[in-house]
Amino acid sequence: MRMLLADQGQEWQEDVVTIDLWQKGELKKSCLFGQLPKFQDGDLALYQSNAILRHLARTYGLYGKDQREAGLLDMVNDGVEDLRLKYAQLIYQNYENGKVAYVEALPGHLRPFETLLSQNRAGQAFIVGDKISFADYNLVELVRNHLVLAPGCLASCPLLAAYVERVSARPRLHTYLQSAAHRDRPINGNGKQ
Repeated sequence: MRMLLADQGQEWQEDVVTIDLWQKGELKKSCLFGQLPKFQDGDLALYQSNAILRHLARTYGLYGKDQREAGLLDMVNDGVEDLRLKYAQLIYQNYENGKVAYVEALPGHLRPFETLLSQNRAGQAFIVGDKISFADYNLVELVRNHLVLAPGCLASCPLLAAYVERVSARPRLHTYLQSAAHRDRPINGNGKQ
């Protein structure tokens, strides 16, 4: 969400919730599904990361040029979320015992994204179509997290590696990625990465 907003030249106000505040329970009770993030857009309050991401995509024209592209973007984003779930399970449930096996399996989990890139202008465009989308931001963010976990994880995915570099180099996005607001934010709440 932050990458999308920054790249689209939007400003936002972020209220960071400390673990102490969250553990008091009152904020959690006020959240529709008992979890964050919460996104407030005027009188519209949204919960659930992907609902927020898709709302921003529709707001800023980042949901593909037609229904075909929108369907493909939904598919890609669901694939990103499948990988994010595996990553979260590793980070929060099985880091010490599971990291080696996870890193060994990672190229296979990244391969579908390499394949999709190869099918779209030989990897010289975005994950779907010729215009950046919400799924691009979500994929790039997750792959960047994996590059911290396993720096060589893109060795067998040259199109994906070039794509992550190309998207990350977009001027406003690059500025955000280099900012203290991004650099100083922990990747995971438990410090494992």
